[in-house]
Amino acid sequence: MKKLFMGFLALMLVSGCTSKPAENPQQPEVNEPSDTVYSADIVIIGAGGAGMAAAIEASDAGANVVILEKMSYAGGNTIRSEGGLNAAETVFQKEKNIEDSVQSMIDDTYIGGKEINNMELVTYFAENSAAAIDWLTSINMDVSDVAQGAGATYPRMHRPADGSKIGGVLVPVLMKNLEERQITILYNTTATELLSENGEVNGVKAVDKNGEELVFNANAVIIATGGFGANEDLYVKYRPDLKGFTTTNHPGATGDGIVMAEAVGADTVDTDQIQTNPTVEVTTNTVISESVRGKGAIFVNQDGKRFISEMLTRDVLSTAILEQPGKYAYMILDQNTMDSMKALQENYEKGIITKGETLADLAGVLEIDADVLESTIAVWNEAVANKNDAEFGRETGLDVDLSQAPYYAIKVSPAVHYTMGGIKINTLTEVINVDGDSIKGLYAAGEVTGGLHGGNRLGGNAVADIMVFGRQAGIQASAYAETKDKKDLVLPETKAAQPTVKGDFKDGTYEASAKGRNGELNVQVIVTDGSISEINVLQHSETAGIFDGVVRDMLPEVIQKQSVEVDTIGGATISSNAVLEAIAAALAQAK
Repeated sequence: MKKLFMGFLALMLVSGCTSKPAENPQQPEVNEPSDTVYSADIVIIGAGGAGMAAAIEASDAGANVVILEKMSYAGGNTIRSEGGLNAAETVFQKEKNIEDSVQSMIDDTYIGGKEINNMELVTYFAENSAAAIDWLTSINMDVSDVAQGAGATYPRMHRPADGSKIGGVLVPVLMKNLEERQITILYNTTATELLSENGEVNGVKAVDKNGEELVFNANAVIIATGGFGANEDLYVKYRPDLKGFTTTNHPGATGDGIVMAEAVGADTVDTDQIQTNPTVEVTTNTVISESVRGKGAIFVNQDGKRFISEMLTRDVLSTAILEQPGKYAYMILDQNTMDSMKALQENYEKGIITKGETLADLAGVLEIDADVLESTIAVWNEAVANKNDAEFGRETGLDVDLSQAPYYAIKVSPAVHYTMGGIKINTLTEVINVDGDSIKGLYAAGEVTGGLHGGNRLGGNAVADIMVFGRQAGIQASAYAETKDKKDLVLPETKAAQPTVKGDFKDGTYEASAKGRNGELNVQVIVTDGSISEINVLQHSETAGIFDGVVRDMLPEVIQKQSVEVDTIGGATISSNAVLEAIAAALAQAK
């Protein structure tokens, strides 16, 4: 459980991860702004994993940094990441006697990418993957478990030891490191244009939540805005066959960074290479990590039969599932698999995993012929025992059979998941223009870029990508910024939440609870002089990063309006409604 205690009388509407800037020599004290023109050594667009990693490295190198985030929360698609991050020749692999190699990771990434990858990027990526693991460990991120991923010759998917979804652990760790360095994130601040002079990028135009235009002067800019998997118009433009597909992406993944980069002459690569994830739960669009298959889970169709090797690449599996009756499949797993991953237990509690005490029971719930399903599992268990999948030639994830009742099923179908293409960069993360030259002062990292993954991304390579190239962008941008006159860190001044109408409540302190997305949450409402003056979330188990937007943006509006009749936060509707329900229950005591 997490605790969150905030006095919203002093809550800032333009919020940052800040404390006492003067205590950190890397982050100078923020000066008072002049009009709407601000400045920093480095402006980073996007507070996902790549942007936050870049900010940490840039700050550690001595630059002052600000992150512009158009959403009301940090994390981007990173917060939704389920599996882990790939890396070769790591200390954790060596501890487990896994004989992986950098060359094997290069080969797997190239083959998985349909051999159209930029090999310079692939080589740099693999060669620096173990260093990313070491760096994460140094900032207190647990990636000590190593699992088998689809398309990987050896187990190299690093993740938390308890099997938690990596995004839910990684984003809070990165944000804590931002806080320790007093790095500010300006939420609800949408970058709209890159500023340049004589071919050199030197700033960003943005718009805040009130529509006010802001200008940020900078010595370097890093684009880390993510892909365009939530922009159906854009991905259908490149792939008409994907019209009507749902998406696993967060609503901010709309391709803004690509558009801004193209406006200053940036080249793009592989924009028509768009990946669907084969294992997306059909009712909630929850991604089911392929490490579940690495732990022994198999696919069956509505007839109860396997139809493919489950450890093939995502594009192949997506096509195969769409060829099945109903265009879906069931992932079948047993209690051993369920116990091995905390993420599965969380998904079961959310009601998206079906349970049967026996295979026959499970078949009954799924309306599958029990004899067929039992036969399918028996053949699979024999394949595991013999380490030989004679039916479909599966070569990895053959270590665990499905023999421990009860049994479970997850109904899955493909959804748009990842856009492999984007801004063209080199191994220094410098943005490359249409003439093949680097654009001075402009860097990019993460899913907004193209070239690394080629025609298909392997599971585990996305989080590795944002760590390897996010760090590199921060290092290189700070080195470039050092060649310029240092900028003062000048940011928008903050404004406290204040009631705009008079409340009609009895003075006092009131508490109430409601059920959130991940469990019960508790709120405290303080009424002073008849009006709500503070709202404190005392306890919750909601998703870190996303829930921060509820706290930071929705609760001040409740105070301003003295009412729970406010808009919920996009991407956090269930959590928003739960908080509002709890506030309403608390206020009912104040009548």
